[in-house]
Amino acid sequence: MLHPIARIKVALNGGRRPGAHPALPCTPAELAAAAREAVAAGAEAVHLHPRDAGRRESLDAADVGAAVAAVRETCPSTPVGVTTGLWVTGRDVAARQRAVDAWSALPPVQRPDFASVNVAEPGLTELLATLRALGVAVEAGVWSVDDAAALAIVDVPRILVEVMSPATDALAVLARLDEVGARGQRLLHGDGELCWPMVALAGRLGLPTRIGLEDTLTAPDGGPVTGNADLVRHALSVWSSS
Repeated sequence: MLHPIARIKVALNGGRRPGAHPALPCTPAELAAAAREAVAAGAEAVHLHPRDAGRRESLDAADVGAAVAAVRETCPSTPVGVTTGLWVTGRDVAARQRAVDAWSALPPVQRPDFASVNVAEPGLTELLATLRALGVAVEAGVWSVDDAAALAIVDVPRILVEVMSPATDALAVLARLDEVGARGQRLLHGDGELCWPMVALAGRLGLPTRIGLEDTLTAPDGGPVTGNADLVRHALSVWSSS
């Protein structure tokens, strides 16, 4: 079961290179500390990209398990989710599928509560089936109106409307989801310079949103931030006042 988010999910690190921000968490211990601070600031769920010993993104069971377990220890009541981005395996669909299949060996404390799956990436059907068999809830990443249409035949508990380009009309994507009868909670967020406008739009629409060092390294005024917890505080202010 994927519990609904009322306002904010934190995205701790994404695919950013180590050192992209002084507070960017990569190791399990860093992720745990960042998650604890973000949840204390108001985040209701945690999304992270596990890393290997070289701090590279990883879907390997050992790396996923270590990251999830560390965060869960510090935030035992907060849902923890991970990426399944195809780029992590060099766009090798079979390698991604093998990696996620191997999560079956993880004990419950190391298995994520949910995983983000990008609708536009190949291998969607098999990946969804595997995650469901593992008891890992799915949130579908939708980047376009075409992605939204694909959810007419896919039932997921949460849909991430992810505005990655100025060419994407968030309202059109949301409308298309309604037109095709897509079920699942909508969460709206943006990337980079689009991050804060989407937080504000989500607030106006009464939709939850996402914030974190994965999405932006700066405050709404373009100034520096100290880390994920700082971004959560800014996002709650923008969301609530929009």
